[in-house]
Formats: sequence, structure tokens, C-alpha cells
Amino acid sequence: QVQLVESGGGLVQAGGSLRLSCTASSTFSIIVMGWFRRAPGKQRELVATTTSGGTTNYADSVKGRFTISGGNTKNTVYLQMNNLKPEDTAVYYCNAITDRGLEYWGQGTQVTVSS
Repeated sequence: QVQLVESGGGLVQAGGSLRLSCTASSTFSIIVMGWFRRAPGKQRELVATTTSGGTTNYADSVKGRFTISGGNTKNTVYLQMNNLKPEDTAVYYCNAITDRGLEYWGQGTQVTVSS
């Protein structure tokens, strides 16, 4: 089993920064951790992922503004979000994939960016 606990969401003005954290409690080895988001009226989309080997991947819309870190053996991943825009407003979900191919989700944390 894997449990994901997220923190760090909130309300910020455009141009501001937030840092999200996600800690995984797992009896399995986690090989990928990442963040997805769902904006109102839209489908869930990938934000950023990182593998246990340190390979990262970002959505084009956040490249240069967001940085994902962690996801190593400590099973904690961070998402540093800078220069936030109103269109970044969404519920952000932590995601983890184990070496057995099982996928888990956090409960979500709200990020609201005011203009």
C-alpha cells in the first residue's frame, strides 16, 4: 500500500510562488513521483514527474516556472512553483507509481492564483 500526504497549497497573487510537498508512506518501492492538476471544467493534466533515477519531465505550460525535486529514496517530492499565473489555478494531486506498476493518488491540494 502507498499513502500520499500533500501540503503547501493556498491562495497567491499572480507572479507569486508556492511550494507543494508530498510524502509517500509505502511498503513498495516507488519509481516515479509527480504532480498532476485539474482546473475547473477541465481534465486532469500532467504537471511534472521525476523518477527515482532523477529524470524529470514537465508540461510545456510550466517549463521554466516550476521545478520538481525529491522523489528519491526518501519518498518525498516537492513542486516549487514560481511566477504563478491565474491559469495555474487548480487542484494539484500527487502521484506515485511503484515498481510493481501500481499507481496511487493523493487527496489533492487547492492552488488559487488571483489576478
